Amino acid sequence: MANIILKKKDDAQRRLGEVRGYARKIWLAGLGAYTRAGQEGADYLKELVKAGESVEKRGKKRLDAELDAANSEIDSVKSELTSVRGKVEVQLDKIEKAFDTRVASALNRIGIPSKHDVEALSAKLDELTALLERVARKQ
Repeated sequence: MANIILKKKDDAQRRLGEVRGYARKIWLAGLGAYTRAGQEGADYLKELVKAGESVEKRGKKRLDAELDAANSEIDSVKSELTSVRGKVEVQLDKIEKAFDTRVASALNRIGIPSKHDVEALSAKLDELTALLERVARKQ
């Protein structure tokens, strides 16, 4: 019986040793997983940063290209607007002159003197006034 007790005791110690060995392996596997996750996590983070920088660089290039295209289009529209504005001003000047001519013609037909007629008459009156003043001084 002592033999059976010793055998059971040895069996229990062997199993306890196996459990301790297995527990140690689990502990070491956990440490290894933690270490690998830390290392791979850092490497993975570096890869993500590099990928993000690449996307940002491409995005900036695309944005710059879009802005350049938009600015070019704005410059083109400004140039065209300036050209159209000049043409409109020329046409408005022509319309204004035509209107002035027609109004002056209509006023002349009904007997109302033009600005030129009034200025000419005013000049003649000035001459006559000056002549009368000379004659009056001589007398």
